Amino acid sequence: MAFSREYPDRPVIGVGGVIIDRGRTVLIRRGTEPLLGEWSIPGGTIEIGETLEEAVRRELREETGLEVRVLELIELFDRIYRDAEKKPRFHYVIADYLCGLVGGEPRAGSDVTDMVFAQEEELGKFKLTEKATSLLKKAFAMSRARASGR
Repeated sequence: MAFSREYPDRPVIGVGGVIIDRGRTVLIRRGTEPLLGEWSIPGGTIEIGETLEEAVRRELREETGLEVRVLELIELFDRIYRDAEKKPRFHYVIADYLCGLVGGEPRAGSDVTDMVFAQEEELGKFKLTEKATSLLKKAFAMSRARASGR
């Protein structure tokens, strides 16, 4: 029997990558549920036999066309989307990582309909979830601290 992300038997492990490059981050517009049509942090689920860092690099390459270096964990959290009857429709445990841009050609790929490079002060116009906004602000602060050697 195939494993389903929707109404799963157990939480799905996911990863996200926050690229901070020259004061900008990469945001993607989701082409699938959950968050269909909404702006978000690029990422996806781990494949069998893959490490967390390998999954981050693969997902970002697939969704954005960009090659990244995984720098450090920003945060580990769970995201549960419930249906009208309060049953978990989607349940993810997500590890979001700060990433540095290594190369590649930016393009919206796989299950992404659009992508942008945004500065921290522009985040509000993308109507991100509260969690995504919090993670992005934390990532910008971590990136500034790394650049200043703290």
